[in-house]
Amino acid sequence: MLLMPQKDWQWKYNDSYGVLGVSLGSEIEFLTSYKAKLIIPDALSSMEFNIAHAKFYMSLLDRLPKTLSLSDAAIVQIALNATAAHFMLTPQMPKSWFFDTSDICVYSDVGKVFELKCQKQRVLALVVENTLQSALVMLLSPECVLSGAKTMVQFETIKVMHNRLHPLRAQRHVVAA
Repeated sequence: MLLMPQKDWQWKYNDSYGVLGVSLGSEIEFLTSYKAKLIIPDALSSMEFNIAHAKFYMSLLDRLPKTLSLSDAAIVQIALNATAAHFMLTPQMPKSWFFDTSDICVYSDVGKVFELKCQKQRVLALVVENTLQSALVMLLSPECVLSGAKTMVQFETIKVMHNRLHPLRAQRHVVAA
């Protein structure tokens, strides 16, 4: 069952774990992957999970199962991290040089899943913010080795130019008659 937003949801920085969290009522807190140095100053104190946040979250709950075959819990985890990334992270500069250029022009849209290719590995990434020339994407794969010294882990974000986004490979279904 998918977790629907409630009036009492709030963003709260969790000092014990050093990450941004979402209070989902009096007894449950969801912790994101985002540390204090990555989030906007306002996110260090309690903030309402407002209507814009709820609409964004709900649109991902609707869109993600159409692309990804994951459990409801995994969809909720992705949607809450993506909502935090969209509204609570500080702006980033593109770091496209880590990724291979795509030969196919893509339409980048918030909530769309793409592949990134880096050092012969393919990873899944979700667009959480889109501008005219670039997109902020959140890593859905467990990890992505960017270089010998730098590795991204699941739910980390990076901004890339649109020409680095590769469409998902279509799965071919063979039907025997």
